[in-house]
Amino acid sequence: MHFDLTEDQSLIRDMARKFADDRLKPNAAKWDEEKIFPVDVMREAAELGFAGIYTRDDVGGSALSRLDAAIIFEELSRGCVSTAAFLSIHNMCAWMIDTWGSEDQRQRFLPQMMTMEKIASYCLTEPGAGSDAASLRTRAVRDGDHYVMNGSKAFISGAGTSDYYIVMCRTGDDGPKGISTIVVEKDTPGLSFGANEKKMGWNSQPTRVVTFEDCRVPVENRLADEGMGFTLAMNGLNGGRINIGACSLGGASEAFDVAKDYTQTRKQFGRELGQFQVTQFKLADMATDLEAARLMLYRAAASLDAKDPHAAKYCAMAKRFATDECFNVANQALQLHGGYGYLKDYPLERIVRDLRVHQILEGTNEIMRVIIAKHVTG
Repeated sequence: MHFDLTEDQSLIRDMARKFADDRLKPNAAKWDEEKIFPVDVMREAAELGFAGIYTRDDVGGSALSRLDAAIIFEELSRGCVSTAAFLSIHNMCAWMIDTWGSEDQRQRFLPQMMTMEKIASYCLTEPGAGSDAASLRTRAVRDGDHYVMNGSKAFISGAGTSDYYIVMCRTGDDGPKGISTIVVEKDTPGLSFGANEKKMGWNSQPTRVVTFEDCRVPVENRLADEGMGFTLAMNGLNGGRINIGACSLGGASEAFDVAKDYTQTRKQFGRELGQFQVTQFKLADMATDLEAARLMLYRAAASLDAKDPHAAKYCAMAKRFATDECFNVANQALQLHGGYGYLKDYPLERIVRDLRVHQILEGTNEIMRVIIAKHVTG
């Protein structure tokens, strides 16, 4: 059991940190304020291999591990949580095609995804099917060598801009075994998008309803066999939970560093805030929670890399703990700034807004508890 990063992992971490410092952090406030989706900057990230971190290298992927990905997303999120989180979604979509797609599908979709010339969105949630994902109603009916798809998806990151939509839809009976996964391409007739949602955070990526009205999609765009879609979706989310936990960790770590520096310069009652024991204790607890979150995320990532049969439990545990505790750390960092933390002159309020949704997406933290409970109670 080794707790130190390898030399390669340290180099990867430093490269991701430099990109975050140089290209994400200076622009994050503007992207948030003006709701800019920074596709060109994400393509720069793709040049570093961050669009296909754990996609195989024969299609241009980096072929790294889940642990490597957690390290990368933590560092990128120090620059912009929202943009790093979208990169994690794109990576999840690429992994699903790489893992479950045919060789033709891999060669057709992935090379352009690795450069982010083509961008992908993950489409599971519906207006009436959130945590109860297996109750989804978007349906695809076979018609010769096509499916005819009808329905809608809600809260879809990248919708309207993305080129590929990885859609979980019903091709069979009710329940999880009636769900399949189909790649719908942007220019498909009958595919449309709602208005960009007005959100609390994650403003550097668009979020829209995606609607399918008699969309004819080639059968050759289906990933794996009919009825396998729910399995694909849940396996994708295991890794997605690690990634989003790592994004929480990066954002909270940045907030911690900003707060720590602030308490060493801000004076009240004739002393720096950092000289008060109550402040020292608060910083000590925040540092401890960050380290605990990091260890749990690394444990979950290692279990996924090792194909541990208990990986789903570890991923749920890490996601629940990291997103809850890192939100609390960021919120405490804001509190240490007093009224200044509430101003957009500082990054704290944006980080808090961006981290809040991590307790909801990739499976709510209540659903994480359901998954964990099933494992621990048998």
